[in-house]
Amino acid sequence: MDLDRPRRMRLSALKRQLQSIIIHFGLYKLQLIKDAKRICPDVVIVLGEDLTRFRNVSKELYGFLRSFSWNHQCERLGFDEVWMEITDIIDYNIGLLNKNDLANSFFCLSKDDPTAGFAFDASKVAGHTYPESSDHPLDSLRLRLHLGSHFAQHLRKKLETDKGFTCTVGISTNKLLSKLVGNLHKPKDQTTLVPPYTSDDGTDNVTSFIDGHEVGKIPGIGFKLAQKLRAHMLQRPADFDDGLVHGETKENVLVEQIRQASDLGAETLEKILGGPGTPHGIGARVWGLLNGCDDSEVGQARDVPRQISIEDSYVRLDTLDEATKELLALSKSLVKRMHADLLEDDDEDLQTSEYVGMGNAAPLDVTSKRWLAFPKTIRLSTRPRPPQNPDGSRNRSFARISRSASMPNFVFNLKETIDSLATRLVKEVLLPLFKRLHPQKSGWNLSLVNIAATNMVDAANEKGGGVGRDIGKMFKRQDDVLKQWTVYDASESNPEPEQGPDTKMMAVDQIEQEMEPMRTPAPELVEDRKGSEDVPTASQQASLALEDHWEYEDEDMLDEDSYNCEECGAIMPLFAMGAHARWHANT
Repeated sequence: MDLDRPRRMRLSALKRQLQSIIIHFGLYKLQLIKDAKRICPDVVIVLGEDLTRFRNVSKELYGFLRSFSWNHQCERLGFDEVWMEITDIIDYNIGLLNKNDLANSFFCLSKDDPTAGFAFDASKVAGHTYPESSDHPLDSLRLRLHLGSHFAQHLRKKLETDKGFTCTVGISTNKLLSKLVGNLHKPKDQTTLVPPYTSDDGTDNVTSFIDGHEVGKIPGIGFKLAQKLRAHMLQRPADFDDGLVHGETKENVLVEQIRQASDLGAETLEKILGGPGTPHGIGARVWGLLNGCDDSEVGQARDVPRQISIEDSYVRLDTLDEATKELLALSKSLVKRMHADLLEDDDEDLQTSEYVGMGNAAPLDVTSKRWLAFPKTIRLSTRPRPPQNPDGSRNRSFARISRSASMPNFVFNLKETIDSLATRLVKEVLLPLFKRLHPQKSGWNLSLVNIAATNMVDAANEKGGGVGRDIGKMFKRQDDVLKQWTVYDASESNPEPEQGPDTKMMAVDQIEQEMEPMRTPAPELVEDRKGSEDVPTASQQASLALEDHWEYEDEDMLDEDSYNCEECGAIMPLFAMGAHARWHANT
C-alpha cells in the first residue's frame, strides 16, 4: 500500500443512538414488517416516505462540514456520511509543528488567519485507535494521522455544540479504510487506523483489520459480487434469509478466507466475477479492496446532486391504470425534490417589464427563484418479477430495465403548479417510456418503479461556473462594477436624491440629461512644443475638433428605430414603448 496516499477522513454525521436501539431489540433495515412485529410486538410503524426533514438537515450539516475544507473535496455518501480529503490541511500544519515540543502545538484552520484554530498535543492520538495499543514509532505517517485525529475531534465537537448532532469518524489513508474503521466506536466517537500499514509477513494493521470483515461488508463489493464470492468459496450458493429484500446471508465468508485461498488472485477473480455488463478489471479492483487498497479520489463538493431519483416498491403492480396512478404520485415527488434541491432564492428582486417604472406600485411580495442546475435526461426504470417455477417458488431477481428521454422544458416552468407539471410529465413523457418498456397492457407484475432526473448541467452563476454567467445580474451590477472607471462632471457636487413618489418626473429629467453625450472641448493650442508625440499638432487639433463636432451631431439625431414620447418627450428604443406607456398609466 502506498504510504504517500492522501490522508482521508470519513465523517458519519447524523448517526444517533436510534440504530443501536433497534438492533438491541432485534430489528434491522429492510426487515419485513410482519417479522418486525413478531420479534418486537410493541414496535410502532410510521410512514417513512417523506424524508424532507432528514434531507434538509443533511444538507445543512454537509454545508457546515464543507466550510472547513480548503480544497473543496467533500463528498457526500447518502444522507448521513461524508468523506473529507484533508491532505492539504495536514500538510500545512505539519510545517507549523515544533518537533521538539509536540505537546504544545497549535492547529491552524485558516491560511489567512493564524489565530483561527485550537491548541492540541500532537504527540498523542485523539480518540480510539486500531489496534488499541501499538508500540509503532512516531514516524511521518503516524504523526500525520495524529493531526488528522485532532482535526476530526474538533469537527465532532463543533458539530455537537453548534448544530446539536453527534457523529462517528474514521481516520485513515483512503476511503475504504476510513469508512470501515469509523464503524468501530458508534454512535459517538472516533477511531484512527494507526501504522504499520504494510509488512513483509502480513502482520500489518491493515491486513489484520480488514481480514475480520465479512466479504459483503466491504464497500465496493455489492450484493451480486458477494454472492459469487461466497458461492466460489462454499462450492454452492450460500444460504440466505428469505425475509429480507436483499437476502441477508446466513453463511459468512470472511475476507481472510478469500485472501488466503491458494487459487485466488486478481486474474482468477476476473474470471469468477466477470461477465456481461461487468466492467473490465473487476478482478483487480475487488482484489485490491480485499487487501485494503482503494485509489478512488474523494469527490469535489457539489451544490447540487448528480441525479434525483424517486422510487417505490409494490407487492403487485400489473395494470396500466395502477401504473399510471403510481407514476403520477412519483412524478409529484420528483418535481418537489427538483424544486427543493435545484432552486435557490434569487438575491435580486424580480425585474420584468411588467413592473418597470411602477416604483412602489410593484407588488412587495414578488420574489424570484433561479435554477442551480438543469437535468437534461429523465429515466424510467422498472423491476418485473420473474415467473413462478413449476413448484410455485420464484427465483430472486434484482435486475431493472430502463428507458430514457430528454427532460421536457416545461418542467422548469415555475409559474405552473406541481400537480399540473406532474400530470403533463406522466402524459407526455413517462407513459410513452412505460409502453416502450412494457408493450403489453397488463400482466407485468412489477415490484418496483423508479423515475430519475439525471445528467445535471450547472446553470449560469456569479462564480463563473455552469454553462455561462447570469447576464441579467451582470447588467444589474454594472454600475457598481464600473464605478471606479466612471467619469463625473466636476460641477456635480450634490448626491442624487432618493427615488420616491414625488421625484418620478425628476428621475425622467435626469435620464434625459444622462442620455445627452458628453461634449469634450477641443484641446487648446499649446505654443511651447517639445516634440512629444502625445501632444497633437495644430492640424491634428483642427481635425479632432471637426470629428468631435460630427460625432455630437450624429448622436443628437433621432434614430429611425427610436421612439419619442409625446407626453414627456423622452426618447427610447421601440421595444421600450409598451413598458413606458404602462409607466405613464400608473403615474
